[in-house]
Amino acid sequence: MKYILSFLLIGMLGGCQFKHPDNTQKTAAQIAAEKRKAFFLNRHGNQNDIKDSAPKGPIPTFFNKVKPVIEPLSRYGNPSTYKVDGHTYEVMPNPIGYKKRGLASWYGVKFHKRRTSSGENYDMYALTAAHKTLPLPTYVRVKNLSNGRQAIVKVNDRGPFHSGRVIDLSYGAAAKLGVLPKGVAPVEIEAIILGKQSHQAHYYVQAGAFNSQKLADALRIKLKKISKSPVLIEKYQKRYVVRVGPFANRTMSDHLRQSLSSHGVHGAFSVMM
Repeated sequence: MKYILSFLLIGMLGGCQFKHPDNTQKTAAQIAAEKRKAFFLNRHGNQNDIKDSAPKGPIPTFFNKVKPVIEPLSRYGNPSTYKVDGHTYEVMPNPIGYKKRGLASWYGVKFHKRRTSSGENYDMYALTAAHKTLPLPTYVRVKNLSNGRQAIVKVNDRGPFHSGRVIDLSYGAAAKLGVLPKGVAPVEIEAIILGKQSHQAHYYVQAGAFNSQKLADALRIKLKKISKSPVLIEKYQKRYVVRVGPFANRTMSDHLRQSLSSHGVHGAFSVMM
C-alpha cells in the first residue's frame, strides 16, 4: 500500500534510454519496473524501514459512518495486473459476489497523509482499507469474527502482501472493529453493490506519460497509425498520459499491447476505468 502512483500506473515510450552508473542502457519501462519493485520492497520487505505504529493516546471510540456511494473507478489505481515480490495480482473488473474470510491487519501513523494507490491521501482515522485485487474504490462490509463487530469501509489502497491476510484496515477501522491492540483478527469481507454499479469496467492501454505535451502528441500520432481505436491524452498533475481505448475486455487490450510492442512502443500496460 501507499504506492507512488506514477510508479504503478505511468508507462513511458520505450525508445527513451538513460545511462546508469553500471554503464548499461535501460529503457524507461525497465526503470519504471525497477522503481515499482524497489518501492514495494521498501514498504513490505525492508527490515531497516521505520516500523508502523498507532498514534499516541487512547484508542478512539467515536467514528464517522461511511455511506457507500456510486463512484467511478479510480483513473490511476486500477492496472489490470501488477507484481509484488514476483507474484502477479489481477485486479477484479468488478466486485460483484465478492465474499471472503481471512486475517485482517492494520496500518497507522507511518502512512498518515500519504497518497494511496487510488490517489486519495490516507487518513488513519477514516474507515478505509487496502485490498490486493478489489477495484478501487469498493465499499465492503467487514465483520470481526472474534467479537461480532461490523463496519462498512472504503477500499482505496493496495495490500496487504503478507501470506494469509486478506485486508489491511486503517487504524480507525481496526479500532471500530476491535482489532486493536492486537495486530490481526479473523474477519469476513463482503462487497457492497449499489444500483448501477454492476457494470463491467472498460479496459484501456496506457502507452506513455510525458512531461511535454509535444512528446505526448507525437506518440498519439504514432498510435493512430497503429490502432483504429481512439487515442486520448489526459493531463494528470504535471504529466500528459496517453491512452488507447476503451476495450470491452482485457484480451483486447493485451492484444493491442503486443501490437504496440511489435511497432517499437514498449512498456505499455492495461488499466481499468
